[in-house]
Amino acid sequence: MILHDCNIWASLPVPTLLIGADDTIAALNPAGEVFMNTTVKTLKGQPVWDRLMIDAPMEESFARVRANQSALFLNDVDVSPGQRAPVHCNVQIAPLTGIDAPEGMLMLMVSPREIAGRLGRSLQVESAAKSAIGMAEMLAHEIKNPLAGITGAAQLLSMGLTKDDLELTDLIVAESRRIVKLLEQVEQFGNLSPPQRRAVNIHDLLDRARRSARVGFAAHMEISDDYDPSLPATFADGDQLLQVFLNLLKNAAEASKGEPGKIRLRTYYEGSLRVRRRDGTHAPVPLQVEIIDDGPGLPPSIAAEVFEPFVSGRENGTGLGLALVSKIVLDHEGWVTVDSVPGRTAFRISLPVAPTETESDEEQD
Repeated sequence: MILHDCNIWASLPVPTLLIGADDTIAALNPAGEVFMNTTVKTLKGQPVWDRLMIDAPMEESFARVRANQSALFLNDVDVSPGQRAPVHCNVQIAPLTGIDAPEGMLMLMVSPREIAGRLGRSLQVESAAKSAIGMAEMLAHEIKNPLAGITGAAQLLSMGLTKDDLELTDLIVAESRRIVKLLEQVEQFGNLSPPQRRAVNIHDLLDRARRSARVGFAAHMEISDDYDPSLPATFADGDQLLQVFLNLLKNAAEASKGEPGKIRLRTYYEGSLRVRRRDGTHAPVPLQVEIIDDGPGLPPSIAAEVFEPFVSGRENGTGLGLALVSKIVLDHEGWVTVDSVPGRTAFRISLPVAPTETESDEEQD
């Protein structure tokens, strides 16, 4: 039996290609179609190197696998499927053996590292965020009281001062109020209530976020969309998910530093992704939302910690916006990643599908 005719082939959770002896694509599993962003009908018979760029000596690797008839593993290589930005992956090459296997045929499996890395760290990040937020809340409560006294004292002093001295007391008052505002943001972040989840339409929320952005912080940006209209509802707290989209749109708009720029909203379905729950089980997160901007990209020094609290690449930034995004998405049993290079930064949110009974209940309301 040919492997790609089996149910096992369709069930493989990672992108997998069958490569013929002439290095053309013979077959592609469903996860591979999503990764390549095209269909097997389009790719079949095409040279693999015309459609898949891998930063490794692949011709030599193919030759070794065929000659030795043994598998070969390539870790931490950049793979670029078509027009998408390179993705950090582990690649496995193995000879296809069996009675029906054509001579020289290989199996190529591509495992994106961002999936394994992000899923493995999600619970650790959540735990670290809770600890940092708890400490920040305690400090915020203790600091606000003396700040109020400092502000009041400065205002009393200003009543009998000259104009030059008034500048100093005004500075004390202004800076104290700025610190209080920051502390209030910390308290608001820590007081986020658990999500009240129900079936919601992702595109409705994206459109609401876009309308708000266009008349406010993103008035200088061109915002376009590339929606998959067939996406089912997700299971989420609409208000909290709207806050996620607004935070990411604001982040994209601020990356342009006031200059005109472009933001693209994209949605699609990717059935191969799964997230690990707190109880150790895995759940699918097939609904994908990408918010892509053409800004300068994230500073390399913070790229790996950008979702952690109090990490910011902007002057006077609080480092809470993306941490809040991560917290909300994790509370919804989803996950969020970022792929950033100069000229293209893409935040991707992966969310679950609403249970069937939830969708039915919504329709009856």
